[in-house]
Amino acid sequence: MDMQEEIESLAILIRDLRKHRNLTLGELAERIDRSVGFLSQVERGLSRPTVADLTAISETLCVPTTYFYNLSKPRQVDWVTRPGERRTLYYAAGVTDVLVSPKLNGGFSMLESHLAPGANSGDGHLDDSSEQGGFVLEGELSIWLDDAHVPVTLHANDSFQLPPHSQFRYANLTDHTTRVLWVFR
Repeated sequence: MDMQEEIESLAILIRDLRKHRNLTLGELAERIDRSVGFLSQVERGLSRPTVADLTAISETLCVPTTYFYNLSKPRQVDWVTRPGERRTLYYAAGVTDVLVSPKLNGGFSMLESHLAPGANSGDGHLDDSSEQGGFVLEGELSIWLDDAHVPVTLHANDSFQLPPHSQFRYANLTDHTTRVLWVFR
């Protein structure tokens, strides 16, 4: 799938799940603190949500964020994924996530995040019900935890682990690409 097809499939998943949960656009928009217009554009594939937006949507609709990676690609071996078999989400604000886990029903999931220079998770804090951690493969990742005004900056080969419902946001404040392997449980 190309980027536009991936964006359109995400739009369909969000819209269908919202309707399945019997929520109007207005109700979901209010619960995630975004405008109806923005959410409508996301559901039509015209705008991309930030990481924070999609996390808020998934929490409100009672599914893990990995739900949005469920469109499967053909694989030769069910416990292995190769680059051409992976599902990708293209977020606003310069973040791209690639699902590298072969299965979503295991004890954990893995994502490889690519953060363009200046990319960030969005204006709001993430509040994911999953325990998660990460390993910086390349570049620098700045994380603001709770109400911290100064981020903790991680460099290549640094790692972190956050408990469920940690309030945080993250960014790449450099002029170079950052790659992070995230693990969610």
